[in-house]
Amino acid sequence: MEKIMIASDIHGSAYYCKKMLDRYKAEEPDLLVLLGDILYHGPRNDLPREYAPKEVIAMLNPLRSRIMCVRGNCDTEVDQMVLDFNVMCEQGCLYVNGRRIVIAHGHKLDGAGMPALQDGDYLACGHTHIPKCEQREGYIYINPGSVSIPKEGSANSYIILSDRFYWKDLEGNVYMTAE
Repeated sequence: MEKIMIASDIHGSAYYCKKMLDRYKAEEPDLLVLLGDILYHGPRNDLPREYAPKEVIAMLNPLRSRIMCVRGNCDTEVDQMVLDFNVMCEQGCLYVNGRRIVIAHGHKLDGAGMPALQDGDYLACGHTHIPKCEQREGYIYINPGSVSIPKEGSANSYIILSDRFYWKDLEGNVYMTAE
């Protein structure tokens, strides 16, 4: 059985990136899926704890062959110049344990930006910084929340997908699950 880790919205925080990567080492997933907003905090967010994009680059680049990433609204061509894995794809698709998972950052989920989804697909997005799992028209929307800037009282978090989806805080505690 494959195991993947899904995380989003690091926003240049070396502190939280390190904590996420500690969980990555402990979880031992086959793949790390990053749903965008890797280096920059954006003008709407306060600076995250230990904002140090160069340190985040140094932590993530050695994992380049284990990372699948999509572009967030704060990711730019300049970020691609310093990251050794592709951060410029708007959407992606992967198959894990019989599930089709379409990945996108989530800031373009209207009109032409909506990915092609089939009945029963999962759509994994970040962007809102709020963990979610909800049935929508023909697909299931999941959001891991934010690694560094959680909102609405949620935990700094990520998802592990193995036999089911597990939402975990950065201490590894499960706080939500879904089939």
